[in-house]
Amino acid sequence: MKRIFQETRGWPYVVIRTFSAGVHVGELVKQSASGKRVTLLSARRIWRWTGANTLSEVSLHGVGEGSRVSEVVPRIELTEAIEIIPCSPEAEQSLRGAGWAP
Repeated sequence: MKRIFQETRGWPYVVIRTFSAGVHVGELVKQSASGKRVTLLSARRIWRWTGANTLSEVSLHGVGEGSRVSEVVPRIELTEAIEIIPCSPEAEQSLRGAGWAP
């Protein structure tokens, strides 16, 4: 079986959907026992995406042109994570290189 997911610096690159703070991507370095509180490093917020119908597809293939992905913040704590999806290397590369389209 081909491994399509990888870890950067030992931490997985993930897509996080939260209850009220939107969608974020970054390196998952900490998760509470309940799973709802997470800490990401090199984090970005996805404001709008194209090229994928669902966050599952974003985690596999990344985002397309016309997406709106914020600049990187060094660290973010999210308190209401409701979905945590590991990214493929293809998606990670896309998400790390995405920008804010007009």
